[in-house]
Amino acid sequence: MGKTLKEKLKELPLERQEKIQNRTNELIALEMTRQELRQKRKVTQKQIAECLRIDQGNVSRIEQRTDLMLSTLRKYIVAMGGDLQIVAVFPDSDPITLIGFSEETSET
Repeated sequence: MGKTLKEKLKELPLERQEKIQNRTNELIALEMTRQELRQKRKVTQKQIAECLRIDQGNVSRIEQRTDLMLSTLRKYIVAMGGDLQIVAVFPDSDPITLIGFSEETSET
């Protein structure tokens, strides 16, 4: 029977195990929910609501939704002082930043 990942990791030198754990921690820290991101940026739901000209309850709903329009997400990120970028990641190439999603277009 094959070895588990944990078993394989235990076979590595301690220094290598520590590097892997540190990188794992870095990657985990980069993944956040919208609410965690807002809290880390020290922005309140009320501040987001005022910027978006909606009520605080709608901000809460934005943070809880699993299916969100990109335009809504972009406005939410901009309200915190950020910019939304969409990146496509493939196993056989470098990440590719997609254009045409970050900027609000005015169609008149």
